[in-house]
Amino acid sequence: MNIKTLHLLAVVLSFLYFSEAFTPQDNYLIACGSNVNITVDNRRFLGDSARPGSSYLSAGKSISVVNPNRSSSSSVLYNTARVFTSASSYAFSIKKFGTHLVRLHFFPFTSMDYNLNTANFSVSANGVFLLSNFAVQNNIIKEYMLMVDKVELEISFMPMGKSGFAFVSAIEVFSAPSDLIADFGAKLMGTNGIEEFKNLPSQILETVQRINVGGSKLTPFNDTLWRTWVPDEEFLVLKSAAKIASTTHTPKYQKGGASREVAPDNVYMTAQQMNRDNSSGFSIFNITWDFPVGVGGARHFVRLHFCDIVSLSLNQLYFNVFINGFFAYKDLDLSTATFHLLASPYYIDFVVDSDDSGIVRISVGPSDLSTTLRKNAILNGVEIMKILNFGSPQTWSRKRSHWVLAGSIIAGFAALCLAIVLFCFVVKCGKKRAKLKPAVSTGTGWTPLRVYGGSTHSRLSEGTVFASPGSNGYLGLKIPFADLQLATNNFDKNLIIGSGGFGMVYKGVLRDNTKIALKRGVPGSRQGLPEFQTEIAILSKIRHRHLVSLVGFCEEQSEMILVYEYVEKGPLKNHLYGSGLPPLSWSQRLEICIGSARGLHYLHTGSAQGIIHRDIKSTNILLDENYVAKVADFGLSRSGPCLDETHVSTGVKGSFGYLDPEYFRRQQLTDKSDVYSFGVVLIEVLCARPAVDPLLAREQVNLAEWAMQWQKKGLLEKIIDPYLVGKVKPSSLKKYGDTAEKCLAEYGVDRPSIGDVLWNLEHALQLQETGTQGEPQEDGHITPPELPVSSTNTRIEEENGAGTSGSRTSQVFSQLMTSEAAPLISKHYPLYSLGNALDLNPAAAAARE
Repeated sequence: MNIKTLHLLAVVLSFLYFSEAFTPQDNYLIACGSNVNITVDNRRFLGDSARPGSSYLSAGKSISVVNPNRSSSSSVLYNTARVFTSASSYAFSIKKFGTHLVRLHFFPFTSMDYNLNTANFSVSANGVFLLSNFAVQNNIIKEYMLMVDKVELEISFMPMGKSGFAFVSAIEVFSAPSDLIADFGAKLMGTNGIEEFKNLPSQILETVQRINVGGSKLTPFNDTLWRTWVPDEEFLVLKSAAKIASTTHTPKYQKGGASREVAPDNVYMTAQQMNRDNSSGFSIFNITWDFPVGVGGARHFVRLHFCDIVSLSLNQLYFNVFINGFFAYKDLDLSTATFHLLASPYYIDFVVDSDDSGIVRISVGPSDLSTTLRKNAILNGVEIMKILNFGSPQTWSRKRSHWVLAGSIIAGFAALCLAIVLFCFVVKCGKKRAKLKPAVSTGTGWTPLRVYGGSTHSRLSEGTVFASPGSNGYLGLKIPFADLQLATNNFDKNLIIGSGGFGMVYKGVLRDNTKIALKRGVPGSRQGLPEFQTEIAILSKIRHRHLVSLVGFCEEQSEMILVYEYVEKGPLKNHLYGSGLPPLSWSQRLEICIGSARGLHYLHTGSAQGIIHRDIKSTNILLDENYVAKVADFGLSRSGPCLDETHVSTGVKGSFGYLDPEYFRRQQLTDKSDVYSFGVVLIEVLCARPAVDPLLAREQVNLAEWAMQWQKKGLLEKIIDPYLVGKVKPSSLKKYGDTAEKCLAEYGVDRPSIGDVLWNLEHALQLQETGTQGEPQEDGHITPPELPVSSTNTRIEEENGAGTSGSRTSQVFSQLMTSEAAPLISKHYPLYSLGNALDLNPAAAAARE
């Protein structure tokens, strides 16, 4: 299939989604000078001469003029224009305060009375200039994004110089989606490095470039905000360095991330990637674009769009982003940024200063983290907008000037009086000064963490319900950003130990010598806030030996940082393949699986609703110095169904290769979805290879499917880790394989609970080491042995989750609340308490089992 065909398919797909277009609350479309209404791109423009008295013209003198050469016009919208012979205005009533898009269309033609090419004028919006001494030589559309916080938006046209008139062909004014331009997240690239750029929505942005990288031109008909996107080819510095990538699959949008209003499907379905075919053996080079932005130097807002449509599996693509020759983003990992979902749209905002060259140069190139065979870099879209300077607008009314002068005098006098009063107050209070506690800054970069109510950016993942954090809230867990900088040597890249759910993971040491693992979200990005807050809400309320502990968090300076206990030996995955670490014995692997199952069982049964993890995989199981397993990364977790429900309806979240197929098809979540993912981990532990490996033969790509083919033949030993060959007792392997097979059943109803899985894994360990202590029943479950009243070998784990991490489990049966064993087991193997925070209900937990 050639590129043109792919582009055509992409356009057709955009038509299918056009019905979902954004509907603005304020929506004014004016065909200036027209006495009829006009339909363009399925939008109806009202002729401002069609119904006198209701054309939104509010002041000044104007006339309508007609283009005598209508056939030469590129659009029926430009057959007429409105000419202003004095300062004149359009006034639009505003229903919704916030960011609005304003488009001004200018099509210069020569009528009987006016040559519009000679017009010279200025344009303002609510008194702030958008254009000054503007002359129109060719057809042009000026687009702006501006904050409107008044009940009326007045757009004024003021003739300047000798021409004596102004004109406009069409006007668009409509409210933008609330999250199109956010108050946080943009990164200012200056001489002092990268820092947060604040109050972006209060700026007036003028669109300079809007580029569909790797794709064709997109017209307003293809965009839910009716924008035009142009191809990138003419801006490429070296065309041979780039190669077009495209897909026919629609992007996988995620809640809280990019949407079709941020950029249309077609932008995320095409990209430029490194053209390694023409690299002549050199795999390290950049793709570079030069975008003209006008000479004279100015500050620009730059939005870069990404969507990984080139990778076959997660964590293959790492690359660097440069703006004007400086690092804008190093080691960008889209798999991490989009929460382990390929082909999911993502964007990053920057504010940069252009120089006298009038060019903004953008480059992407491979990261040092990439493997030699997979070095690549991509870019899907670019938007560049000039940030207009604020200044006192010129006035065209002497009366208005007088009022401004009078207001200034009054304000100055009032300020002087206020200063005198404050000075007297301070002097008086100084004599009675008392010691006060210093104020605690919550940071400026993020909406302060709230669990109840608040902005849409501060809510937990949908459906997640947790109790109040108490009188001190979460402040006891807050760690100053400066402390974390010190702990990580200012986030030294040499201290990176991996990547987590939404950012890089660093090793560090706090001032009190506590070793920590610090997971840092993409600085300035607003994507991932729900996951950030969910993890805090869960981990601040639960403690278990087999769950990673939260030390604290930071949300200062546009940062999202989670701080955990440092788990010495890292992810289970690293001990199975790919890192060169010594292989684990079969008994060690069983102990790790048993520990993981204990932690997961605690999540599922520790409260009335339980908690569903939703992202169980080998990278989210960590090992301490004694190889004790700890389940980690709760960013996608959510509360389970109520006791009278069978499932929770929710959008699909999880990781490719581990995702429950029934959950994917039906979008109905149960704890059996975790069981399926855990089943994949069991096979991964046994075979020591990734859950998905696209480099293998087709039938072997998906590990779980491939392994189950061998399991059904009774030949699972044929594909196990070569290190384990001859070291696993057949009875233990059979019990383990049967358990994994049940976990991977197609339908959740056919899968065991995680408690059943735990019993069977413990039985497999017994078979490997000492023989059966409990007899298997016909259904494959084990009857627990009678527990002793006391035993020096029995590990009694404390409520705070400390326990003796180095002790070996001689008494291998876990602390499970079954109807028969609950009284005896709870005596010797107490459940960790969730306390009132999660409505602990042992009876309910027992009922679930």
